[in-house]
Amino acid sequence: MSDLPDWGPAPQRVEVGADQVRRLVAAQFPQWAGLPVTPVARGGWDNRTFHLGDGMSVRLPSAAQYARAVEKEHRWLPVFAERLPQPIPVPLAQGVPGEGYPFAWSVYGWLAGETASVERIADPVRFAGDLAEFVAAIRGFDPSGGPGPGLHNWFRGATLRAFDGFAQDGLTALDGRIDTDLAARVWADCLAAPWDGRVTWFHGDLAPGNLLLRDGELGAVIDFGTCGVGDPSCDLAVAWTLLTADGREVFRKRLGVDDAEWTRGRGWALWKTLQICASDGSGPGAWRALSSILDDYR
Repeated sequence: MSDLPDWGPAPQRVEVGADQVRRLVAAQFPQWAGLPVTPVARGGWDNRTFHLGDGMSVRLPSAAQYARAVEKEHRWLPVFAERLPQPIPVPLAQGVPGEGYPFAWSVYGWLAGETASVERIADPVRFAGDLAEFVAAIRGFDPSGGPGPGLHNWFRGATLRAFDGFAQDGLTALDGRIDTDLAARVWADCLAAPWDGRVTWFHGDLAPGNLLLRDGELGAVIDFGTCGVGDPSCDLAVAWTLLTADGREVFRKRLGVDDAEWTRGRGWALWKTLQICASDGSGPGAWRALSSILDDYR
């Protein structure tokens, strides 16, 4: 596995509107032609999402790179859904290019819930335990035949060295705004943490936006576009980006994670958080996560 993957060109995003989605649905799935199509609030960046009637959603990749995940999701999500402790999206139909839209796309069953946040979680320790059970269940699937790191999941499951450039760019951009000497030491330790090469399945993006709450508890997990088989430490990043200190302890204990994997997980949280904080659009959640990473290391 190369430490320096070929990221390819930057995504060239396409726009898609509700009228275009109505035409796609009517042309390819006439049984749903009469259902209303409305944009989903916070409908995503990698994919554009629309409500289809009351019980379905239409998910359309926003660029060719994200379209690589469509076949993978249709292949594996029905298998996962049967054995995971929380609901996940189940594909109902796969569309093809048409009506001026250039990529494969999907119709899913709709999962209700509100996006997870520190403020909305009713019991942080219980939430951490429930999330650990979900991650453990994913890791329990047979990795044979699963997709390894690649452009289909932006190299989730690969070595952290694949993301060194992003971390270094973030450190440079944040110089004078954070303790970059400390952050650089944390990153160096993460890069040095060994991996024994044993691969498992992982979700790949357990960000707050992909964790849905019902009555303050973990109700569903969505967006498996970055799932795959490889080093599963990428799924540990959520320990610093969303969980409390007590929650982190429960999360780690339930998963039985050793020091090396925990350190690699911290690295996944760090490079991404540095990247977000260095951008103009970063919010308080990213800065809170960065403080959590650095304070926990201290």
